[in-house]
Amino acid sequence: MKGTQSLPIVVPRADLDLIESWVPEGARVLDLGCGDGSFLARLKHTRNVTGYGVEIDDLKVQQSIQNGVNVIQQDLEAGLAMFDDQTFDVVILSQTLQAMRNTEIILKEIGRVGREGIVSFPNFGHWFHVWSIALGRMPVSKQMPYQWYDTPNIHLCTVKDFEALVAQIGFTVLGKRLFLDGQAVDFLGALRSTLAVYRFKPRFV
Repeated sequence: MKGTQSLPIVVPRADLDLIESWVPEGARVLDLGCGDGSFLARLKHTRNVTGYGVEIDDLKVQQSIQNGVNVIQQDLEAGLAMFDDQTFDVVILSQTLQAMRNTEIILKEIGRVGREGIVSFPNFGHWFHVWSIALGRMPVSKQMPYQWYDTPNIHLCTVKDFEALVAQIGFTVLGKRLFLDGQAVDFLGALRSTLAVYRFKPRFV
């Protein structure tokens, strides 16, 4: 859907750049926790996708509409019952998983309504976080800039925790990338990365 209309500005994020490269041309996409819809609007332009965003915040829903995105106002904790099985080619959940109360349920719902899922989340296994815990304090960092008493993050996990959960659910990991300050990390990634991005699909698809 290329045209002369200016695109909303997407704040540069390594996970979003990677996710964009993983989304097939012309895919039907569901963006969970889509915010102001800017990323889905960009995917419409760069990848010619169709689909929906899901967002609970009133202002962000209005902004999504202004950005030309089809958006449904819904609490993700309530599930995705409004969508049939395998409705979408790709379901995206970017840096929202750690704020979900029912982590396993939302991942299962992603696998139900989508042929593939893409999830990004902060890696709690980064060495600084481990060191902070060893010193007796909850970590505060650029990736997780909250004190323990005011954080929106409910379920923090490491990359190994996430891999164990998706295997338990019955997903096949198609790809993963670990990042530190926007740069891909390969060596000792589980300890050196602050951000993880996974692409997966249910095994029956």
